[in-house]
Amino acid sequence: MTVLPRVFALLSALVFEGTYALFPPLCTDPTVISYFPNDALLCNTSANFIDRAKVLVDSFALSDVVVNLYTSAPGVELQGVPPYRWWSEALHGVAISPGTNFAPPGEDFSSATSFPEPIALGATFDDPLIHSVATVISTEARAFNNADRAGLSFFTPNINPFKDPRWGRGQETPGEDPYHISQYVYQYVTGLQGGVGPDPYFKVIADCKHFAGYDLENWNGNNRMAFNAIISTQDLAEYYTPSFKSCVRDAKVGSVMCSYNAVNGVPSCASRYLLQDVIRDFFKLGDDQWITSDCDAVYNVFNPHNYTSLVNASAVSMEAGTDLDCGTTYAGTLYASVTQGLVSEDLVRQALIRLYGSLVRLGWFDPPENQPYRQLSWSDVNTPSAQNIAYTAAVESIVLLKNDGTLPLSKSVKTIALIGPWANATAEAARGNYAGVAPFYISPLAALQSAGFNVNFVNGTGIDSNDTSGFAAAVTAAADADAIVYAGGIDQTIEAEGLDRMSITWPGNQLDLITQLAAQHKPLVVLQVSGGQVDSSSLKSNQGVNALLWAGYLSQSFGTAVVDILTGKVAPAGRLPVTQYPADYVNQIPMTDMTLRPNSSTGSPGRTYKWYTGTPVFPFGFGLHYTNFSLSWAATPKASYSIQDLLSAAENVEFTDLAPLDTFHLSVKNTGHVASDYVALLFKNSTAGPAPAPLKELVSYARAHSVAAGKATTLALNVTLGSVARVNENGDYALFPGTYDLSVDTAGLLKYTFELTGQSAIITSWPQPS
Repeated sequence: MTVLPRVFALLSALVFEGTYALFPPLCTDPTVISYFPNDALLCNTSANFIDRAKVLVDSFALSDVVVNLYTSAPGVELQGVPPYRWWSEALHGVAISPGTNFAPPGEDFSSATSFPEPIALGATFDDPLIHSVATVISTEARAFNNADRAGLSFFTPNINPFKDPRWGRGQETPGEDPYHISQYVYQYVTGLQGGVGPDPYFKVIADCKHFAGYDLENWNGNNRMAFNAIISTQDLAEYYTPSFKSCVRDAKVGSVMCSYNAVNGVPSCASRYLLQDVIRDFFKLGDDQWITSDCDAVYNVFNPHNYTSLVNASAVSMEAGTDLDCGTTYAGTLYASVTQGLVSEDLVRQALIRLYGSLVRLGWFDPPENQPYRQLSWSDVNTPSAQNIAYTAAVESIVLLKNDGTLPLSKSVKTIALIGPWANATAEAARGNYAGVAPFYISPLAALQSAGFNVNFVNGTGIDSNDTSGFAAAVTAAADADAIVYAGGIDQTIEAEGLDRMSITWPGNQLDLITQLAAQHKPLVVLQVSGGQVDSSSLKSNQGVNALLWAGYLSQSFGTAVVDILTGKVAPAGRLPVTQYPADYVNQIPMTDMTLRPNSSTGSPGRTYKWYTGTPVFPFGFGLHYTNFSLSWAATPKASYSIQDLLSAAENVEFTDLAPLDTFHLSVKNTGHVASDYVALLFKNSTAGPAPAPLKELVSYARAHSVAAGKATTLALNVTLGSVARVNENGDYALFPGTYDLSVDTAGLLKYTFELTGQSAIITSWPQPS
């Protein structure tokens, strides 16, 4: 260790140019290799990654440590350590962000494959597809890094449950169900990182955000940076954190982001309970895994939370477990926090050791020759395979909500009136938020024209506008067409980061135009494009609207996917990943109410399909097909299970909640005339355990692909003990004796009842707040 300062001084001239560069070749360059003994920890690729990081951080002055606990870390020039930007984004493709730099159009690295937004990816209910999407993204991210155009750490995915339809960032999530999100995040994180805790090298580092209870932007005077989310221990364990457990404990994500909001009076980034007791101790975040604040959330501990002083905000955040500040508060005040005795220097150094430990695991310090990810280049970006996966994700996500037989369009339809603000939407609109630059973009207009239709295109109206001057032209275009396709909905001007909705209705101008189009008595298909749902009650009941489709922000293959569904080239099989509520829902419960269960004293009808006591316009998991399916059990399920026998069989399973209850084999037969995918959703209902009980809960799902007409396939639906457990007021997961009803699909097309017998037993004990 004594040789490090002078060696790093010699290396200062060798630092690669750029912001994300690979570490200088200090372990391979013959001009400096002589300064290191053969067993020097920093260069010993067989040594422990934390030990390697520690020898580097131990050589830094405290002032250098502090300034590098910042997302735009400056490095230590005197010792030859280059800068590194921790903040890159990859929500649904390598994205524009402080850590990512796209080249000008036409040059290498001017674009990256742009997949649908997560809300659409969630609608596929296709776990292998999600893994494939993430694998492509990480391959392209590595290629960007090798070209010095991106970092190796990506602040994605967003796995907060989408419980309130007004939330502007719900589009970034896979939906409202915690089990579904848990499966999604496992596939996404392991696809990004190259496996479960891959050895020896991570592909990239993912970051699960935002912990915890974050699902409000700026609603009715309540700002996310000051909001105090009051969450019961039961709801925290049952709903707000299972996706993070899957991310941290099971997928072994490299990092976690703490959120802007406070939980029960303590800002998340200053909460030792959330970050230490839950994330590090209970979910087992490791020594090379780190926690970053959301951007300026450490400062927000001081203002606007007013939780403590500015200097102490750094101290309490560091003490709680926030290793990295996406902001400048640590850089400006953490040194003073140490010198004033508010936080220990060892804890501050430990934070940087964790960060550099993850860089060791990314191969940042090691020679590139034996690292396969270092060989990726521009030729690995936007490959034909990547384009096909992006298209598949888009077309699999589209949900058929209504159809009287108009779809797929008849072969006799030659001229289509294409109307509405999404008919020829821009690539930027179709990408949604946290997006990169797509290599190409196909709008619905372009796709219909490419499919050979005569297209009468008229915008007719805007997304949310009082201008009706285009109505007449739209009606004229409809009168001259064989069929009408109206493409509308909402966009980032209505739902976005920092922008929650006050209403969940369709914009009135669009409904007015659709009503006039329906009066033309032509086949009318309405395409609803949105992240969050809008109340489509009037379209559902209007007999002049023959078919209704929902699509999320589908990005580069938007138009192609939509037209292939319209024409029947592909049959729809997507399912709603959220509940579509009636418009009055927003008057029944404020966004600030974090409780899930219905409450007669507050008037809350409950949240999500699990607890909502009203009648949804379309329920969670809803989706129609162009064909019919019959379902049966391929093997008769067991009638009962002994709780004690199940626990005995789970003794060698590391986490009891992941131990199997059983695998239910479902036979899916296509009894219609059109080949189609089919998504099997398996729900559980039981009154065993704490009251009140959820109406039902998703416990497994699987997607069958291309089931031919007249043919059958078998799906394996795996159900774990954690999925059938109930959560008590302390947040503990327990098995209770009683009757359990299983049902397949939202309409309960196939049902089965089994019993759990024996004594109730806690399988997971939740850490209690002190």
